[in-house]
Amino acid sequence: MSHPTRNPDTRTLATVAHTAFFLLLGASLLRFLLRHPGEPRTPWIIALSITLALLYVLGPALGAAPTARRLLWLGLVVTTWVVLVVLAPSFAWCAVPLFFTALRTLPPRAAVVLVALLTGFVVIAQMKLSKSFDPNLLLAPPAVAALATAVFVHMERQAQAQRELIDDLIRTRRELAATERREGTLAERQRLSMEIHDTLAQNLSSQQMLLQAADRTWDTDPATARGHVRTATGIAAHGLAEARRLVHDLAPSELADGAGLAEALRALGAGPDIEVRFHLEGTPAPLPDRVQSALLRIAQGALANIREHSGARTAALTLSFLGDQVVLDIADDGHGFAEPRTGAAERGHGLPAMRARVRQLGGTLTIESTPGEGTVLSAAIPLEPAP
Repeated sequence: MSHPTRNPDTRTLATVAHTAFFLLLGASLLRFLLRHPGEPRTPWIIALSITLALLYVLGPALGAAPTARRLLWLGLVVTTWVVLVVLAPSFAWCAVPLFFTALRTLPPRAAVVLVALLTGFVVIAQMKLSKSFDPNLLLAPPAVAALATAVFVHMERQAQAQRELIDDLIRTRRELAATERREGTLAERQRLSMEIHDTLAQNLSSQQMLLQAADRTWDTDPATARGHVRTATGIAAHGLAEARRLVHDLAPSELADGAGLAEALRALGAGPDIEVRFHLEGTPAPLPDRVQSALLRIAQGALANIREHSGARTAALTLSFLGDQVVLDIADDGHGFAEPRTGAAERGHGLPAMRARVRQLGGTLTIESTPGEGTVLSAAIPLEPAP
């Protein structure tokens, strides 16, 4: 049986049982002294009463677990009480608090057996005190024992259920914390993968294309080759700044020093062969850092796709403030592409990364493209209403 003193109700019941034991023991001793003054057994009764009281006081110090010392202590208490009842049957009612002691110390089945034996001994002692047959003396002790046992067992089951509930809550809280940590880790990994794709990977891809172009034209057109090298050098410097920003987890370098999203978008380019125009519509409103970073990364990723895949000559960025949302449109005059059928997986990492960024902010990403007619990508992100 588990340790019941952890439950406040059980502790209260134990205190009441201890108090009742000493009250019954004192009342039984006083009754014996008043009813049997000067009897030869009186010193033995007094000595056994004191011994029983001292043994009972030692009980709480031994704990409630059924250890060898606790079992030995319980055996001494019961034996002393039995001898005392044999000498003076009026001490039989001290068995009621002993019921709780047995139930708190022994396993359930052993405790019930001991309670039954104590109850039988109480009935015999009460019958010896009675001058005639009294049904109450035969039925009352078993009824009291059954009631005490039922109350204790009920409280112990409630305490056990409460402990199990607390354990479940603690375990659930730990599992929830572990799940949140895993989700946070996965979200951070996804964010970093998108950051790397939209910055370092795109910059490296642009440098590779420019250096390959410079290598092809180095002998035939040195001026153009040097221009490609200078552009690649600028992209490399930009990539270095992005790498440092990723290490320190700062805002995009284009938004550093208080630069706004419109200024950062206006400064973007798609390479020497593509003209990029920027338009601002509506009344600009302050945007959260997350929204500015996401829209800037989407624009960078879209321009990288335009440069590498579209064959476009011009691209237009339009940032629109529509009150309850901000919309970024990126359009090009490239050769376009056939939109994938519904449910088909998108190739590459760029478009899924853009969709993930917009989805994290509660927005939507739409793409309209037709072969030979260019592509329009639109990212709409809702804004919280101004107070």
